[in-house]
Amino acid sequence: MSAAPELGPVLALVLVALAAFAALAVRAGGLGLSRDVLVVSARAAVQLAAVSLLIAAVLRSAGWTAVFVAAMVVVAAATAGRRITGSALGPGWWTLLPIVAGVAPVLALLLASTAVPSRPVAVLPIAGIFIGGAMSATSLTGRRALDELATRRGEYEAGLALGLLPRDAALEVCRPAAAFGLFPVLDQTRTVGLVTLPGAFVGVLLGGADPVEAGAIQLLVLIGLLAVESIAVLLTLELIATGRLC
Repeated sequence: MSAAPELGPVLALVLVALAAFAALAVRAGGLGLSRDVLVVSARAAVQLAAVSLLIAAVLRSAGWTAVFVAAMVVVAAATAGRRITGSALGPGWWTLLPIVAGVAPVLALLLASTAVPSRPVAVLPIAGIFIGGAMSATSLTGRRALDELATRRGEYEAGLALGLLPRDAALEVCRPAAAFGLFPVLDQTRTVGLVTLPGAFVGVLLGGADPVEAGAIQLLVLIGLLAVESIAVLLTLELIATGRLC
């Protein structure tokens, strides 16, 4: 039996109350983001309503599911590119490489091994989680690496003066900072079940699955994310060091 919240006026009122409480708390604290809280809450409601209707249609076809996944990759790359370079255009499109290179082999392995059924209803949510993780890791790594290069410019130039190639000098400076890109997924994996119950576990559990099955799916997602984000971080670091993503 599904344990998902029942759709209706009560759920709508609870959501409005929570958004209003968050906005009032932010305003009382003088953070100046109360309007943003209300806007993003309303935007999330509209976007999720539209996406839910779209996904209901997409899941009827493997072809449309593939198109939807490709669209998610493009949006993720544009978002990561904008966060790293300030623009989704130009060099920012290099973020497609770490995102695709991270997600594609891991998702292919899960499908080829039948660990994830080759059905749209199973592929789409897993792909979405992996794409989101790759996007976050790429954004965080790229931003931290560029900031480190700007802050420690003197060390970079000293490396060049000692005869290092530009790529090697850049790696010496920004490699430690790039490791921060993996901290969120490492912390999530380290504390799973102790501090939080992640989305995949909760979603499967609310769908009526056995807790053991939900735990197995969540473990698959978390270990998969570690692989996806490790690839994304390393390739983003390489793109920064070679000057392609700047």
